[in-house]
Amino acid sequence: MAQRAYLVIDLKSFYASVECAERGLDPLTTNLVVADPDRSKNTICLAISPSMKALGIRNRCRLREIPPNIEYITAKPRMQLYIDYSAEIYAIYLSYIAKEDIHVYSIDEAFLDVTDYLTLYNTTPRDLGKRIMKDISDKLHIRATCGIGTNMYLAKIALDIVSKHSPDFIGELTEESFREKLWNHRPLTDFWRIGHGTERKLRQYGMETMKDIAMADEETLYKLFGIDAELMIDHAWGRESTTMADIHNYHSKNNSLTNGQVLMKDYSYEDALLVVKEMADLLCLDLVDKHLLTRSISLYVGYADGFTDGSSTGGSITFEDETSSDFIIIPAFEQIYAARVNPEKKIRRLNLCCSSVIPEEYHQYNMFVDPEMTEKDRRAQRAAIEIKKKFGKDAILKGMNLLDNATTRTRNHQIGGHNSGE
Repeated sequence: MAQRAYLVIDLKSFYASVECAERGLDPLTTNLVVADPDRSKNTICLAISPSMKALGIRNRCRLREIPPNIEYITAKPRMQLYIDYSAEIYAIYLSYIAKEDIHVYSIDEAFLDVTDYLTLYNTTPRDLGKRIMKDISDKLHIRATCGIGTNMYLAKIALDIVSKHSPDFIGELTEESFREKLWNHRPLTDFWRIGHGTERKLRQYGMETMKDIAMADEETLYKLFGIDAELMIDHAWGRESTTMADIHNYHSKNNSLTNGQVLMKDYSYEDALLVVKEMADLLCLDLVDKHLLTRSISLYVGYADGFTDGSSTGGSITFEDETSSDFIIIPAFEQIYAARVNPEKKIRRLNLCCSSVIPEEYHQYNMFVDPEMTEKDRRAQRAAIEIKKKFGKDAILKGMNLLDNATTRTRNHQIGGHNSGE
């Protein structure tokens, strides 16, 4: 079997680079942060330009942490603009590679299996990576970095570790060069899928490098990490069996829909309940729009003091029958809230989840459910969805959405909790 070739292309400081591109500025020489100043100096910067990183500013810092002597541009997040740029960059990938050989890992990162294209273009993986990076720079003025590997893991490690020290921003690894260059690399947290908790546990057993893991007793690793040890051992040797086809053919056994947000201020018990009902209402509409039903719901509530001590609460309810009806789901969330939440505490985070989700066509009504009432409710929900799609999310609002401290109207103009820019 021919050795495979994968690219991982990452867009440098993507949000900040887009804002610089929109202003005709070079992100390598322009100090710019993407943050919403309306959220106070404590707001987290979604991105900072490479020039600010060169000054030692930490990525994902808070505005107040930027030294006052540094002059910079503050760009309010425009999430829809970033999505549009990402779509244009994906179109560039498609001009070289079929969609079956592309895996979009995030808005600013994608894997490309270029194995079958090297002969077609009479080129090497490195030169093909350079061509794609140049196209992105020429057309959109966004700088990219690239990792190349004989498997997807090595391509990712080449991107995350090797490319940073390469003058052309391209890193390349094989299993052999991985062991030669990175077996003794520290810290372990530089490697994909190894977090600080895993690193601490490994260090307790004398493992501080990938070579240490590769040479360790496998039985010990399985005792420490269970089935995850298998992947850890493979990665320590630079091995990865997952292919692009495996990713595209994967389907999760457990499906769910979630709706979460961090509130912009400390909310009282009553005001947070209002937001829970708003979020539950939106989840119901999402279920109907996707032609799905849920059997179980759960609620997570993070208290305001949870930012320091992690205090939170929550609970779940399982229904006798799958449903998407707001007259069933919203009261159920209220029930969990009333049973679990401390009325004396301020609230800052909320997360609602509908799990055990199935398509509508798999559902069978039981004798305790009125199908006519359920279908009438569903028709009303679908009508509301169609109006919102045609005239905008604010075209239909419920009375609770107009109350003080409601959040739906604000969130209707956000993407991922941030300003959409529209």
